[in-house]
Amino acid sequence: MTKTVGTRACALLLWMLCAIFCTSAAFAQAFPTKALRLVVPYPPGGGADGNARLLSQPMAIILGQPIVVENRPGASGILAANSVLQSPADGYTMLFDTFPYVVNAVLHKLSFDPVKDLVPVSQAINMPLILVVPADAPFQNIDALINFAKANPGKLNYGSYGAGGAAHLAAEMLARDAGISWVHVPYKGGAPAMADVLAGRLSAYFTNPITGLAHIQSGKIRALATTGAQRMEILPNVPTVSESGYTGFEVVEWNGFFVPAGTPPEVIKKLSDTVRLATLAPEVQQRMRAQGVEPIGNTPTEFAAFLQGQIDKWSALVKSNNIRAD
Repeated sequence: MTKTVGTRACALLLWMLCAIFCTSAAFAQAFPTKALRLVVPYPPGGGADGNARLLSQPMAIILGQPIVVENRPGASGILAANSVLQSPADGYTMLFDTFPYVVNAVLHKLSFDPVKDLVPVSQAINMPLILVVPADAPFQNIDALINFAKANPGKLNYGSYGAGGAAHLAAEMLARDAGISWVHVPYKGGAPAMADVLAGRLSAYFTNPITGLAHIQSGKIRALATTGAQRMEILPNVPTVSESGYTGFEVVEWNGFFVPAGTPPEVIKKLSDTVRLATLAPEVQQRMRAQGVEPIGNTPTEFAAFLQGQIDKWSALVKSNNIRAD
């Protein structure tokens, strides 16, 4: 009797495992069968929103289903992340997160663990920042700005689109590496910060190229340096901060796709492959590179490794410079 029960139990277990495997495989093969939702932590019209909408178009064609972009701004991406984490882990709801993802855990008390509760799908883009000043500023290069800041501690200010954002931490890193002291002026977005640079009310700002490039090319503001590892193709005459004497200085904005933990691996792979193909689309390549943006489209493993490096780097700066959330 015991042997019969044991045999039946084993048979039942094998049937259950087969059912789970077959269902998972069939789901991944069929996925998606309905519209997908892409949650963006920033308002319409910004850089992240523009990149999300640009990529969602070829992705929808590849997947054969529409992708609805939903803007959920607020709290440096935390509201958007919570919205995604409250959704089923089935691949139909994705988060299009940005730079603050890697510092939120340090700056804020979160109800979730970004590393454990959100699974990286693919990094979409890299985007260096550009240190700009008003057109009539006396600084023709970054050395002049730093020398003035050293001679006049606290007299210069710099803008950002919130504590923990790339613009804020780039300025804090320059303060640490150059030994200067300047005043942080946080804004609710990149547009009002840029408006104050244009008006001469803000001494300096690390803008992303999507926001600042047109103003630089028109001569309304002056670019002193860029924050990538190499010079930007679209601004070949503007040196990097690193080559200006601050070796290893590198700050890049990035956008990437995430899904809730527990999403089937086969679905994550399909989404990752879709992002990669979308970044290779000629219209995406052309539009992004014209804006100073580098399309990436990597694997979940590669994206996870990149994120861990970013978390280590920026957590150290947040602690060393005693950076606090606004």
